[in-house]
Amino acid sequence: MANTVRVAAAQMTSINDLASNFHTCSRLVKEATSAGAKLLCLPENFSFVGARDGESLTIAESLDGPILKRYCSLARESKIWLSLGGFQEKGPDDAHLCNTHVLVDDHGNIRSTYRKIHLFDVDVPGGAVYKESSFTIAGNDMVVEDSPIGRLGLTVCYDLRFPDLYQQLRFQHQAQVLLVPAAFTRTTGEAHWEILLRARAIETQCYVIAAAQTGRHSEKRESYGDTLIIDPWGTIVARLPDRLSTGIVVADIDLSFIDAVRTKMPISEHRKPFGYWKSASQ
Repeated sequence: MANTVRVAAAQMTSINDLASNFHTCSRLVKEATSAGAKLLCLPENFSFVGARDGESLTIAESLDGPILKRYCSLARESKIWLSLGGFQEKGPDDAHLCNTHVLVDDHGNIRSTYRKIHLFDVDVPGGAVYKESSFTIAGNDMVVEDSPIGRLGLTVCYDLRFPDLYQQLRFQHQAQVLLVPAAFTRTTGEAHWEILLRARAIETQCYVIAAAQTGRHSEKRESYGDTLIIDPWGTIVARLPDRLSTGIVVADIDLSFIDAVRTKMPISEHRKPFGYWKSASQ
């Protein structure tokens, strides 16, 4: 494996039109391959964002259905790995789906699937009330996958607020690059998006690739945007100039830099295991 590998992260405004979103994603894939990227990360809900309650359930499909097959073919034809964050995978019954991060290799094969663990049940201050668990089944498995880009840790959006998941991806499963496809709300994005992403990079000494939805999807839904790639020192190495635009950012993942940061700041040797601390209360 070469020490330096080029990656790309996409930003878009998905709507409730599967064909339109696929057209946009195809254009972004072409831009990424032209830039020499070996992996393109697409944001959460890349293929569909419903405009009405229950709309996502009506289009949810299995992983071998026609929607995902088109994206697998796109990866194969373009010879690029795709991180497809937040696919609406058909759930165990008609009332539920899984929010699934699908990793596809450059031969069009599904290499890994991660089902979002932390569901967004939040009354956003000054915003809408969200109840993702009302139609989504939470996953319970951490997922890592070796790739030409390094060892990838898969997450989705709201997972970002739970550092234990990222700690385990790094220290128990040796992740080098953390993928965070997202559709953050405008209110929470303005307050916390960049801060949380940089914190996850610094505390795990991993690259973080955060592909974001942006702008207004419908009358009811708006996303913050601000697609970022962050290095293991917490430095932003790629950022889309316009937080509301559709496009890609590109950066080179330097695996030797990961090793250098971890050697000079050996937190893996210094960290204490869970259960190490004793309660001060009696």
